[in-house]
Order: sequence, then C-alpha cells, then structure tokens
Amino acid sequence: EQGLQLLEVGGSVEEDYIRIARCFEATRQRCCRLEQDGRRAREQLARVEAERAALEVKLKHARNQVEVEMKKRHRAEAELEKQERKLQLVLELLMREPWGNEALSREQCSVLSALAGRRLGAALVSVGRSSAVDESCQSLLSHSDISYDRTEDDV
Repeated sequence: EQGLQLLEVGGSVEEDYIRIARCFEATRQRCCRLEQDGRRAREQLARVEAERAALEVKLKHARNQVEVEMKKRHRAEAELEKQERKLQLVLELLMREPWGNEALSREQCSVLSALAGRRLGAALVSVGRSSAVDESCQSLLSHSDISYDRTEDDV
C-alpha cells in the first residue's frame, strides 16, 4: 500500500523505486525478527512442555505413593484396633476375676496400663472406656484429612 501511495504522489520513478525498496527491506527485516521470535517461542514452548511432562510424571508417582501409604495406614489402623480389642478383653477379664485385683500389684497394674497405652489406661481404673481418653489419643492427622482432587488434572 505504501508503495502504491508513493507512485501516486509523483516524483521521479527512481526515487519511488528506492522508497519501495526501503519499505520492502524494512518489511523483510521485520519478518526476520518475527521469524526469530517465533523460533525462540517454539523452543521455549518445547522446554516448558518437557518440564510439564516431567512434573506430571512426578505427580503421578506422588499420588501412587500417597495411595500406597494410605493403604498401609488403613491396614496398620485395623491391626491396631484388633490388638487394642484383644488387650481390652484381657484387661476386662483380669479386672472381673475375683483374684484379679488381689493378684495384681500396683506395679503390675501400671505396667499393664503402660502396655495398654493411653487409650486403654483408664480400663484398669474402670472397666468401661473413658471417651475423654479415647479422644485425646486420636491421631492429629486422620486419613480423611488427606485428599487430592484428580479433576484438576484435565485443566
């Protein structure tokens, strides 16, 4: 368009050709710069895509590890509850026997209390469980506190 405008304005043809050549040169240089910018952008995009793919792999491994650890935790918690029930039954049996209170010294009661842990320590004092003791020994981080949402992966 600039070239056509230059021809319409008039003047010598040689001057017009020089102006047109300068416009073409300026356009060629702009195209070269844009091509270089495009090449740099493609290279940067390739680096970012590679980094994103590596991070996705790390995320997948981390999620798998969390899942494995949660399964281990569930199994360990189930085993703990099973052992606590057994210990509770033993303690209740000892406390119900007529010879249980006499046969067990204070030291033995404290050892049994220590073995029973905090959750069952109150069982030696009273056969029923104390809810205050149960609550005080709950894990600060339960498995329900850990969550991750896979719906954001699609973004």
